[in-house]
Amino acid sequence: MNLRAYRRFFVVVRHFLPLLLAYARDRNRFLLFGRSRQVTAEQRRERATALLDSLLTLGPTFIKLGQLLSTRPDILPPEYIDEFSKLQDRVPPADWEKAKPVLEGDLGRVEDRFEEFDTDAISGASLGQVYRAEVDGEPVAVKIRRPGIEDLVEADLRVIRWSLPLLMYFIDESRSFSLETLADEFAKTIREEMDYEREARMLGEIRENFAGDDAVRIPRVIDTHSTQRVLTMEYVPGTKINDIEDLDARGIDRTELAETLQRSYLQMIIDDGVFHADPHPGNLAVQEDGTLVFYDFGMSGRVDPFVQEKIVDFYAAVADQNIQAILDALIEMGTLSPEADRQVMGDVMELAIADARGEDIEQYRVQQIVQQVEDTIYEFPLRLPANLALVLRVATVVEGVCVTLDPEFDFISVATEYLREEGYIAAGVRNYVEDRATEVQDAAQSAVRIPPKLESVLDRVEREDLQIRADIEDSDRLLATMTKRLILGMMLASTVFSTAFLYAEATPPVAAVTGVIVVGLTGVLWWSFRAKKNVRAKPQFTRQSMRERQQQSGTGGTGGAGGLPTSFDDEDA
Repeated sequence: MNLRAYRRFFVVVRHFLPLLLAYARDRNRFLLFGRSRQVTAEQRRERATALLDSLLTLGPTFIKLGQLLSTRPDILPPEYIDEFSKLQDRVPPADWEKAKPVLEGDLGRVEDRFEEFDTDAISGASLGQVYRAEVDGEPVAVKIRRPGIEDLVEADLRVIRWSLPLLMYFIDESRSFSLETLADEFAKTIREEMDYEREARMLGEIRENFAGDDAVRIPRVIDTHSTQRVLTMEYVPGTKINDIEDLDARGIDRTELAETLQRSYLQMIIDDGVFHADPHPGNLAVQEDGTLVFYDFGMSGRVDPFVQEKIVDFYAAVADQNIQAILDALIEMGTLSPEADRQVMGDVMELAIADARGEDIEQYRVQQIVQQVEDTIYEFPLRLPANLALVLRVATVVEGVCVTLDPEFDFISVATEYLREEGYIAAGVRNYVEDRATEVQDAAQSAVRIPPKLESVLDRVEREDLQIRADIEDSDRLLATMTKRLILGMMLASTVFSTAFLYAEATPPVAAVTGVIVVGLTGVLWWSFRAKKNVRAKPQFTRQSMRERQQQSGTGGTGGAGGLPTSFDDEDA
């Protein structure tokens, strides 16, 4: 029996209960009955702020959960995504006397393994903290797992799992799958981030992929001083990538630096299939000669070949401003439901491109396009694959950093040039021609097969032997609703007639009985028209409604420096 988990459960419930009651009243004004309430964007933002405070109070696990939720617009409304993007994973480091047993338990006495060791941490986060030291005359950064974090995380994961049945009551059925998947994904992600052996492997693999690139530097792992709880790397100093004044003073070409950053991530995601997933400014630095340095590979991910191919299709479609191709790519990646209204989504995408387009038709921001799509994902609703959510987050954060370095940075131009250099666009044209050739071949085969079948059908028609079966799709139960109303109306009409007849020909008590039935039927029929849940329309997105949403959230566009979520901080090595 895990008593800590039980205690944590009651602590979590105490923090979340007021919000849960508010959500329950949104469904039923009087908790168990009553009409649903309309919640405004401002109310959602206030609740998101309150929930953010609770996550910060509950500590490391829930801070990480909030950061993961900020990448899942298929689960939360845009207002929550905006607020959770402010989560910073910076907490005061634990006392050295508490961290020391972790280090010595894995490596032995500090004095025996390190020539020098500065016991003042240079950074602290919820899962670990970093110290400067020296090994064999080489400066190193030593990352130590926070003392006691394993038990706390495991207790909190149990609490989250226990809380799922309760949370299911407050969300739409179509999102329950996403929430259950998120819980599994979160447990896997946070355990991976605490496993420094995994981080060392990912770091080593990405470092090897950039071995021949002098524009990028990734710290080397000191294997002899690294374990599952301790990660020792070479110490690589540099200027924070968003320190514009310092970069200018050193004569760094910021446009070239932004291009290096963008091309690095395109290589990781499209070519290599393994990527650094936390590109906020604290994890990116620049050396004296302009070399780009990556820190902290605790958050890293993989992209399977199919998703890589679809990402290429997406970029190519955006470059061509081909709305239908963009939607096709999103559907094939699993981001957009095949049943979504393509006309509505096409309008959203068209507006996103129009809003993001600069003076030159090629200069617009993928971040803004992705943001507009994310804002509609919650309301449609859609499912967002876990790794793809991480890729989307990386794309938006990287683009924001690039725009901070160069406000005129042309993301699409760099991506298009990269795809062309790597042969992806040429390959795309070749695949298109091959696909068309296949379609012509299929059409020729169909032209041979169809006439005999058509002749057979016409013969059956002539013999009056043709039977046609039709299945009516009624996902919203509109047919059942209309049928129920028709039956209620017929019963009400006949009961009214019977009541009038009995009132005229029989005694009043007898007529009163049928009168009560009339009143009951009238109430039921009236409620069937009044209840909103009987007929549900798809959300319609127009240019005006999207502008109103942007004005309510006070965000306007997402381009420029304002589009940079600088608060996804983890650890600054």
